[in-house]
Formats: sequence, structure tokens, C-alpha cells
Amino acid sequence: MSLLRAKEIRAMRPDDRRIKLKELNDELMHERGVAAMGGAPASPGKIRALRKNIARIMTIDREFELAEKRPAGASGDRGEMKAPRTTKSRPPVEEAEEEEADSSVGYDQEEKK
Repeated sequence: MSLLRAKEIRAMRPDDRRIKLKELNDELMHERGVAAMGGAPASPGKIRALRKNIARIMTIDREFELAEKRPAGASGDRGEMKAPRTTKSRPPVEEAEEEEADSSVGYDQEEKK
């Protein structure tokens, strides 16, 4: 079981991707069943590889789905630079600090005054 490359998946027809996804899900179910019964897997990393391949196919299917919904003239967010974040300056808080300092005195100390 080798990992499918994104380039290979994108080259597949949509029907082929659906068939491959079903095969991988069936194989994953079988491997999980073997593992649940306590059997030693033939390849320890096979379950992880199957899950990754399934995720890749589903991700690429979603990309194609979103590309179909996007208007023809609109471009995606990929490759465009975003504006840098600016930090907002805070106004000085002098009065609030004095009030907080007074309120930090405990009840016991307040009664002794």
C-alpha cells in the first residue's frame, strides 16, 4: 500500500476517484476488523496509509466541488498576499488603575482603618 500522490488523484476522473475511495474504505474496514480481533497486521503502517489516502481523495474532491461553485472570474485565496495585521493602540488607562489599586485592599484591612 503506497500513498497516492495528489497529482495522481487530480489526474483521475471523478468516477475513478469515487471507486478508489470506496475500495480504500472497504480495505480500511477490513484492516480495522483484523486489528480488533487481535490479529497482527501484515504491515503496521497500513491503517495510517489508508486513512491518509482517503483524506487526500476527499480533500481533492472538495477542492473540485468548490471550484465548480466559484464564479468564473473570481480567483482563489491561493498565492495572494494578505495585508499585514496592525496592532491597535490602547488609550491610556490612568484612572482605572487608581481605582483598581484601592479595590485591591481586602475587607479585613479596610475595617482596621
